[in-house]
Amino acid sequence: MKLLQSPAVRVGLSISVATGLYGVSFGALSVTSGLDFWQTMALSLLLFSGGSQFAFIGVVGGGGSGIAAMSAATLLGMRNGIYGMQLNALLHPTGWRKYVAAQVTIDESTATSTGQTDPAEQHRGFWAAGLGIYVLWNLFTAVGALAGSGLGDPKQWGLDGAAVAAFLALLWPRLKGREPIAIAVVCAVATVVVVPFVPAGVPILVAAVVAAVIGWYSHGRSDEGLEPDVEPYREHHHRGADHRQAEGRQAEGRERGQGQSGVDT
Repeated sequence: MKLLQSPAVRVGLSISVATGLYGVSFGALSVTSGLDFWQTMALSLLLFSGGSQFAFIGVVGGGGSGIAAMSAATLLGMRNGIYGMQLNALLHPTGWRKYVAAQVTIDESTATSTGQTDPAEQHRGFWAAGLGIYVLWNLFTAVGALAGSGLGDPKQWGLDGAAVAAFLALLWPRLKGREPIAIAVVCAVATVVVVPFVPAGVPILVAAVVAAVIGWYSHGRSDEGLEPDVEPYREHHHRGADHRQAEGRQAEGRERGQGQSGVDT
């Protein structure tokens, strides 16, 4: 199959273009927040996690400390670690591909891969989205950083809210059940309440603590929460069950053979 004929590749490339364009807003916001061109590019090339990058420059631009900025970025980036465990079980990357896969494991590459049912398409979707977004995100980050001063105040263009809106659009439809939605609303209210009283970057940490406390003491239904993308071990379990059934049939066959041999004797 030619790559451009692959449904997963086409989806991955379309998502790459749409997501890569957000790099313009990050580049512009980063330089207006006080970072220079190379610092901005370092965040995109090395960190490469849109939500974490926006959180970092948001804290820095708001006058927050480096520790608060790093904490906010780390908090949002933790989800990529969860994606990594899931995709490692699904795609089984080996050698140098494992390190590249870790770098391009983000929301979009995970969603594109796990949205496919064919194993080959899962691989194609992951790499098409991951590498495509990485290239375009960094390209448009450079464009935004170079044009940042010419764009004026990014808030006039709505660039400061573009990434937040996109992140919420990805997250909200995946919530299942009343309790997770209620937790999300409570965390949002807690964030708004503490904004006037705490330094920049701390409100998101407060929201995380609130969510953790509620989650620790809640006793919600087991089928509520974030809808899983895929059950990566399901095929493994099925194979194990098939293997056990085959062994059972072989044992039964041996017993029948022994019984028949005894009758003949």
